[in-house]
Amino acid sequence: MTAPALRGVTLILGGARSGKSRFAEELVEAAGLDRLYVATAAAYDEEMGVRIAEHKARRAGWRTVEAQFGLAAVLRTESTPEQAILVDCLTLWLSNLLLAGAEPAGEAEELLEALRAARGPVVLVSNEVGFGIVPDNALARAFRDHQGRLNQRVAALADRVTLVAAGLPLDLKLPKEPQ
Repeated sequence: MTAPALRGVTLILGGARSGKSRFAEELVEAAGLDRLYVATAAAYDEEMGVRIAEHKARRAGWRTVEAQFGLAAVLRTESTPEQAILVDCLTLWLSNLLLAGAEPAGEAEELLEALRAARGPVVLVSNEVGFGIVPDNALARAFRDHQGRLNQRVAALADRVTLVAAGLPLDLKLPKEPQ
């Protein structure tokens, strides 16, 4: 079976170090469109700086926009039919929002509206956090709950949803064939 063409909204889920980012990058590169990487991470410590540098090294030829906040605005501004957008990742974006005291539900609604209005393909990477244990503190539980709801809402809207585990993609939802 051949992979579906990149169109609409694609959600790539997986655990930490599952290979989800690399898989998403390969999807976007295979589309043959201009490539925009929307980076949501911030280097709050040296280790995170190293992770960010690793991601940047893989993206030669990509244009990058950093968006720790304001993700919906970036999508509304940057979405064109000639460009595929990769957002990596929703998990760090949500974490940034919670740490800044923002209201995740409102921000998520804005994101969903921007995805519905996108004029070109958008690939979003997110961690699947529901496979773990119940966290022992209120902030971690709130994060897990917000992340689970966000993933569900984006997956419902998405044309394609793929779970990546141990570097292996498993399509959970594929685009409907044009009639």
